[in-house]
Amino acid sequence: MASSAGREPRGFSFRRHILFAMMRRAPWWWWQAQPSDIVDCTETTAMFILAPFLLVVGIGFLCWLFFTVAVFALPCAMGLMAGFWAYGAGAGVVGGIIVGFVAAAATFVIGQVAFALVPWMWLKLLIVLLYTVPAVIMGYSTTHGIAQMLMPSPAWQLFFSVIGAIAVGVTAFIRFTTVAPPGPSGGNIARV
Repeated sequence: MASSAGREPRGFSFRRHILFAMMRRAPWWWWQAQPSDIVDCTETTAMFILAPFLLVVGIGFLCWLFFTVAVFALPCAMGLMAGFWAYGAGAGVVGGIIVGFVAAAATFVIGQVAFALVPWMWLKLLIVLLYTVPAVIMGYSTTHGIAQMLMPSPAWQLFFSVIGAIAVGVTAFIRFTTVAPPGPSGGNIARV
């Protein structure tokens, strides 16, 4: 017993040697022999840090894109139909994209001009409904598709789909009926 009291237990001695080896500086040739260990650790660490951030940014961008397309549902639908028609008629991919963008812009501008020039309120309401109802339908469909992926209850799916349709419809109504006031915005204009 007296001889074992002065000695360390065998397991502790082994752990002490490993700890000493880990704390000791590596020789210069070790870094040259295995340079990729540091790079792999850095790439892995960077992905652990950047992946959640990029995931949130990507989902946010897709939600913004869905919301914008839903608000401008009629111009987007007209642009898609015209673009597919042009592609089918032989305009090619670039020609179809150009025709689609032109048709979408023309649909939106025609609606804005018609809304601004029509003197009768009932016809203005009809124009607003023509642009807002497709936005409400698309907002409902988009929100319902996302809600089906996130929750199993049909009642909650319907609830959030209706909320999404109302939000998109109100936004489409405000964006379509709001016209910028003429003249400067009230800020100071620099004069020379």
